[in-house]
Amino acid sequence: MSISAINIATGGMQRAADRFEASANRVARFGTGLGGEVDLTTEMVDVMMAQTDFEAATKVVKVADNMAGALLDILA
Repeated sequence: MSISAINIATGGMQRAADRFEASANRVARFGTGLGGEVDLTTEMVDVMMAQTDFEAATKVVKVADNMAGALLDILA
C-alpha cells in the first residue's frame, strides 16, 4: 500500500514541478514580446498552487514512509 502511495505522491510532485516550470517560463517571457500576453497575477497564483501541491505530495510521501516504518517495527 505505501509503495503505491509513494508512487502516486511522486507523480503529484512531478506534475507540480512541471506546472511551476511552465509558469516560470511564462513569467520569464513577460515584457519580451515573446509568447504574447502574460498575466502576472494568474502566473503567481499558479506558482503558489504548484507549491501547495508539491508540499501536499511531500507530506503524503512522509506519511507513507512513517507507515512503512511502523509496519516494519511491528513485524520485526
